Parts: sequence; C-alpha cells; structure tokens
Amino acid sequence: MPPKRRGPLQTVQRETDDIKRKVDALVQHAAKPDASDRTETLERCKELQRALEEIMKTLKKLSKADEPAPVGNYDQTKREEEKRMLTLHERLQSLALQLQPHDETAGPSSSQTDQESDEENSDEEDESTEDEDAEEEVQDDNEDDDDADSGDEDIGPAASGQEPISYIALSVFTGEEEGDLSIQKGEVLRVLSKNKDGWWLAQNSKGQKGLVPKTFLKMSSPQDIERENEDEGESEEEEEDSDMKSSKTSNWNTVRKAVTEIDATDVLSAMGAIPPGFRPSTLSRLQEEGRSYRASHFIQPKLSQSQLSFKDLHMDPDTGKVHGRPSRVSLTLTLWSCRMIPPPGVGLQVLSRHVRLCAFNGTQVLSNIHTVRATYNSKSPKTWSFSPRMTGMLPCLLDGDCFLRCDSESPDLGILFELGVTYIRNSTGERGDLSCGWAFLKLFDESGALIALRTQELTIHGGTPFEKDTDSDTTSTKRGYPTGVFQQMLLSRKIPKLVVKLKSVNTRRRELLNLLPDTIVGSLSTLHLLATYRQILTDALLLDRVTMNNADLICSSVLASFPDVLDQPDLMDAFRKSWTESESNLRRSDKRDVNVLKRMFVSVYMGSVFPLLYSAEMPAPWWADEEVESQRARIIYNPSQKTSVETLLSSQCSHQAFDITQVTYDLISSAQH
Repeated sequence: MPPKRRGPLQTVQRETDDIKRKVDALVQHAAKPDASDRTETLERCKELQRALEEIMKTLKKLSKADEPAPVGNYDQTKREEEKRMLTLHERLQSLALQLQPHDETAGPSSSQTDQESDEENSDEEDESTEDEDAEEEVQDDNEDDDDADSGDEDIGPAASGQEPISYIALSVFTGEEEGDLSIQKGEVLRVLSKNKDGWWLAQNSKGQKGLVPKTFLKMSSPQDIERENEDEGESEEEEEDSDMKSSKTSNWNTVRKAVTEIDATDVLSAMGAIPPGFRPSTLSRLQEEGRSYRASHFIQPKLSQSQLSFKDLHMDPDTGKVHGRPSRVSLTLTLWSCRMIPPPGVGLQVLSRHVRLCAFNGTQVLSNIHTVRATYNSKSPKTWSFSPRMTGMLPCLLDGDCFLRCDSESPDLGILFELGVTYIRNSTGERGDLSCGWAFLKLFDESGALIALRTQELTIHGGTPFEKDTDSDTTSTKRGYPTGVFQQMLLSRKIPKLVVKLKSVNTRRRELLNLLPDTIVGSLSTLHLLATYRQILTDALLLDRVTMNNADLICSSVLASFPDVLDQPDLMDAFRKSWTESESNLRRSDKRDVNVLKRMFVSVYMGSVFPLLYSAEMPAPWWADEEVESQRARIIYNPSQKTSVETLLSSQCSHQAFDITQVTYDLISSAQH
C-alpha cells in the first residue's frame, strides 16, 4: 500500500484534481441547450478561477525544502502541475468568454428595440451588473496570468476541445518562410493550435492563417475583443493601452512581470538575441536615476538625526585629525574571474562587460554602486577576467581590487554582484544595458559572526535579485541530469560562477578605511586620495567654521568639485598619475605628515584635474562610448598642453561659463540627510 500523501506539493495536486473535476462538470453543464442559468454558471466559473489562482500562488511559493520527505523529480513534478493549472485556466477563460452577455447580442437594432421597452430596462440593469462581474473576472484572469509560467503554454485550445482563444500581437512580426503569418502590433489573432516548438498556428481578422512565434502574443481579455468588434478602427489604440498595462517575457521560464510598455529586452528575447535569464540592468538604472547611488553622494558627510551635527565626521581633539570610525563591515575584496557567462546572440555588439557591486540586505541597496570593467578574450567567449597586467598605471575602472564599508545592522547584510553588458543593436543603433545574472554573498552566518575571509565561488542566478521565482541559473541548464558524483562534477563546471576573494586589511589600510564614511564602496587604488579628501573636509567643516551653527557657503574649489571627479574614472586616473609623480619627490617623513599631504592634494588637484573638469573642449562622460572615451583621453593626456591653473586664464583655452558652484561648497545641499 503506497504511503499517504502528506507533503505540500501532494496537497496542491489533490486540490488541483478537485478543481479539474469541477471544471469538467461545469463545462458539461454549460453545453446543455438550457441557458436560463447562464449568470449562475458564470459566477461558478469565476469562483473556480479565484480558487485556482490561490492554488497557483501557493504552488509558486513551494520549494523542495518544504517537503517532509524526499520527492523524486520534484522540479519536474512542480512544472507539470503548473502546466496542468494553466490548462485549467485556459478552459475557464474560454468558458467565461462563451458566457459573456455581449456574446448573445443580436445586433444594434435589437439593442435599440430593447432599450425602448420599459420592461427591458430592468434587464439592462442586470446586464450592467453582469458586465461589472465580467470586469472583475478579467482582472482575476490577468492576475492569474501574471502568476502563470509563460514557458509552459504548450497545450492549445484545440487539444483540450475548447474554442480558439484570442491573443494580441505584442510586436510586429514579418514572416520569412512559407507558412508564416505576418502580424502587426496590437492586431487580434485567434490561436488555433499551439506547438511545443514555440510556433503557434494563428488566424487574423481577414481569415489568413499561418505560424507565429508565441513570444509575440499576449492573451486578450473579453473587453479587448468587445472593443475590436465594436470599432475596428479604434481597436489598435485600445489594445496598445492594454499592452502597456501587461506584457510578458515569454522566452524565459520565469514569472511574468508588469511593465509600462514593451521594452527592447522583450523584442531581443523574442528574436533570440539574448540568452535566458538576461534582464534590463537593475543597478545601472539606479545609477542613472540621480546621485543617490553614486560615490559622489556617499563621500559627503552624513548629518545626525537632529541635523545639528555630523554622524560620521569627527575630529580627534588631541591630534587635530579626523577621528577614525570603525564600521560593522570594513574589508577588501578582489574580483578574479567570471566563468561560463553566455554571450549575447547575433545582432548585438557588446560595448562593455562589467560587474557592478554594492552593499545589499536582500531587499534594498545600502551603498553606492561601484563598477569594474572586465577584460575579454574572443578565444574564451564565456570567461571574464579582471585587473589585466599592463605597463604603467592600471586604470581604476579595470582594477578588481575594491574596498567595502557598511554600518547596517541587518542580519542579511552582504554584497550584491550584478554581471552586466552594455550593447548596441547593429540594425537600429539602439543602446542598452543588460544584466547577465547576479550573485549575493551574505557576510554574516546564522550566529551573527563575519564569514571567513577567503576565496568564494558564487553561483550566478538569472533574472534580478527581486525576482523570487526565477530559474537559479543564467544558462538554460537541463533538468534530469544523472545524480552521480562524477556527473555532478561535470555539470558544476557548466554553471556560471563568479570567483571573488575576500581579504582582511593591514594596519595602514585599516587606518585609511576608518577615515572614510561608514558606508561606501570603491576602488582600492583611490583609497589614499579619499582619505586625504576627508581630512580636508573635516578641517573646513569642524575647524575653520566660525560656529557650528554657521551654514554659509564655503569657498573651496576642491570640496565643491572633487565629488564630481569621483564619478569620472578617467579623471580620477589623471589625478592618481599626477599625485604619484608628486609623491615620489617627497621625503619619507613627509609622506606620513597629514598636513603635507593635504597641501599637496590641493596643489595637485588644482593644477591637473580642476581645469579639465570645466574645459569646454572636454566632452561629457558617456558610459562605454569608445569615441567619447578616446576624445577625453586625448585631452587629458595631451603632452603639448600642460594643464594648470594658468590655463584657466589663457586665451587659447576655452572653458565653461563660470558658475559659483564651481568654487563654493554648499553644506546644506551636499550633506547626507
């Protein structure tokens, strides 16, 4: 006698079996010629839809760890159950379309005759009530559709004995082979059959039939079909509005997401130009939304809760220096390599491969977002490397040595890594940023102790860290592999990995790190410059102000403009180069003297970087644009033109129009509140 089913997955299976029996009975009942109880049948259909929606939500939350006993082929069983629920959902939606009141309307003349009768006015109110119920049903269907797995829609209406379901075209598709059906965006199609290869047989309003990719279609609602029948000319605009409310990325076996419009990623996914698991870059979008996630914001002093003093900027009264503040996390790390990262497909030119990292607690980005560009060898297209060996100074953008400080008390505090590519479409010239996957390194164990600082191999996950039901692998790893040790070892080599080495810091670097804000991420090669800047900032805000209540503008070009330079890696490299040349001329004792270093900081900065920052010839920075980067490099490292303060007054050099913000530091607008 087989054991009783007691696991959560088995419970869901039994509930689905019960729903299926009720759906079968309801379909048989609706097929009877007596339609007097159509409203009651529609209500029962909605109840089953709501019940099915709740079961689907429960199934989405289940994991293998929830089972009290091992379950063989758990993932495959769960996927099959999702597919079965989706089939039931389609049957219920098709039945709801048949039961809609507008399906029985004879025509305009019949409706006008009914409206002229006082006796039919009451029926008209009943119809209005049914329409409201239908709208609620459509909303339930859409919510259910969002929770459904797009990759499992392989059973068509014809196979289940139901009438064809209407779909809306998400984008333009031009048939290239015989038997393909060309469609326009917003066009309503009837899907006659669904093939497992992803090509569906569809029919347009002109009666033309052909194959279209399923990724170009979205299930239509009864309201969309009604609008199409009433006014064919206005249908496209109304369906576009519906399309803006709900679109899906059907190429991936993930949850559907609500978006405002069809973005480039949907089109690239439908074309097969990007692998499964790729998404629009989350961290790139945050960086572009302002300065909140940039180093220029986090280098600024942070005000206390009363906003009458500083939280992370204090002066040691005995030495007159910045009082070092230890943070909960203060460490260095090195990005070594990324393995088995699938490259984008044809039609895309990759402009940059990079890793963005930040402090993260599972739900919120806590620090600035730091970017390290990877080097790439066409002979190993799936391997990314960092910190290439080169003559001269390594640019900080390519430097895999980073530091991280964070004072968050969250038990889930860790480091979020997002692997990304910046691309340009060869056909349209459109640029974009894609996430190739992400990894999260939790820094504290269950007891609250910091994890061991050693080399970590992190598995790259597809999607974004905010998608809970996304496949765990960026690549489309097949299910059902043998479970032997040797086979698992072979399979592990195919899983995308990020190799990171966590390191403790020596005494000298720890002293410098403690001078920085409590939360900040950056390149280790700029650590000494940031620490010196904080010394100058402390002098201006705590020592040179008349009173602590004074918030007047402070005349200092260094304080006013250095945060902007911090967001431009090429200017930081120029500053580092000039600093290294000047530091080499110092005596050993002067290299330890804070006052000497502060004076040299101001002198080197004003004589090298400051004139470049406001040069009219210098193009604005543009990420991953080779032409702009080359133009800036020619100006920055032009040997025939020595940048200095004198160039600001030279008639041969043009500069931006003077602005008072270039030379004054505004404490009120700059400090973190």
